[in-house]
Amino acid sequence: MRLGIVSGRRRYGKSYLLQALSERIGGLYVTAVREEGRLPAIQRFSDAIAVHAGLRPGTLRLTDWREVLANALDVTVRSKTPLLVIDELPYLLQHSSEIPGVLQQLYDERQRGTGAGPGPRVILCGSAMSVMHELLSGTKPLRGRAVVDLRLGAFDYRAARKFWQIDDPLTALQVHAVLGGAPGYRPVAARPHPNDGFAAWLSRTLLDPGRAVYSRTETEYLLREDPRITHHTLYYDILTAIAQGATTPTKIGAALERQRNAVTHPLDVLESTGYVQREQDILRPRHPVITLADPVIRFNQLITLPQAATVEQGFAEQAWQAAAPTFNSKILGPHFEDLARTFTRRYAHTLLPGGLPGPVGTTEVADPAARTKHEVDVIALALGERPQAPRARIALIGEAKATAARRGTGDLQRLEHIRSLLTDQGYDTTGATLALFSLHGFYPDLVDAAARRDDLLLVDLPGLYGIG
Repeated sequence: MRLGIVSGRRRYGKSYLLQALSERIGGLYVTAVREEGRLPAIQRFSDAIAVHAGLRPGTLRLTDWREVLANALDVTVRSKTPLLVIDELPYLLQHSSEIPGVLQQLYDERQRGTGAGPGPRVILCGSAMSVMHELLSGTKPLRGRAVVDLRLGAFDYRAARKFWQIDDPLTALQVHAVLGGAPGYRPVAARPHPNDGFAAWLSRTLLDPGRAVYSRTETEYLLREDPRITHHTLYYDILTAIAQGATTPTKIGAALERQRNAVTHPLDVLESTGYVQREQDILRPRHPVITLADPVIRFNQLITLPQAATVEQGFAEQAWQAAAPTFNSKILGPHFEDLARTFTRRYAHTLLPGGLPGPVGTTEVADPAARTKHEVDVIALALGERPQAPRARIALIGEAKATAARRGTGDLQRLEHIRSLLTDQGYDTTGATLALFSLHGFYPDLVDAAARRDDLLLVDLPGLYGIG
């Protein structure tokens, strides 16, 4: 017997892939239902086993999960490729917490099997990522027994553009800023198509209360996936505080007029579900910056909720016009910076003299003479260097600004100044490339300078997307 775990956020395509796999090889695929109790779940699983064995539903009268799972394994093992998929396992665990222990017993018993064919393959899947990740932790029954622990991610921004078949890279960036790379959104948000205009598409999808992808409804679904999220009001308030710029537990607590300790556990839950993230400074140990990791939730907290009354009265276009400045400054700008870091990790190695870089992130550089600090949007260490290591070799120093203006020599001079500050602070910048990321291109004198220099990289929007 072999065991695999598959987890990932809602709409990442887990069920789609596992159903297709089961159909292709004749496996048994069964999914749990949130609203179903223990006895109905046992009966429905029993019926699925009967049908898979060529019997009529109702033939099997199984009374507990050991009987259900043992029969499921016995039935699937008759196949050439024996596969059992249990999807949305966390729903079952809410009323049948013994299932992992039963699977452990069956697993251990079947390791001694001497049959001629392959043993059963079992895949456990779920969207409540904290629940799924705990299956293999500590003293849990299944610890040490899984050969696969697949955490399915979203498409990256380039793959998402191709998947959506979006022509204009700016539109692709805007769509990715509100939906990310979750492929499951396309079936419910592809009409009208983003190619027809981002504003028109947005007004009839994320800002349409009648659509399944309406951001308020979607955010509620996402938060319901984790059974530990019970006080929704508190979690909504925390998400809003982060979206509005509170970046530490103390600041988040202050925004909610609560003590820091009151938000520590909810923040841990949101981080384990992947809805928020803590970003460490690449160069110096300091408090990590807390940001929203999920684009749909970020859009909902910053755009939809403040405009909810207007949107739900049918004035989505007017709401969007009022919210556009917030979108540009608090969503599109940070998202462009994030994609610049993704570009540096995944694609810049073909352009950098040193090839593949090491850790990529952000930092603050002190400027004692000017009595200020410079925020660096993109910084990459050389391959093999560790974050926060003194005198580390720096591979890239970059700035990404999603402004309407083109970038010029003034931006280059700022990066040169930051590089000299880092050199004075003991870092090795001899091989550092200076990178400027721009939504709307560069002035000719900067382009000419880049043609003459080996240490200057200019990345416009087509370059970011690998177009041309």
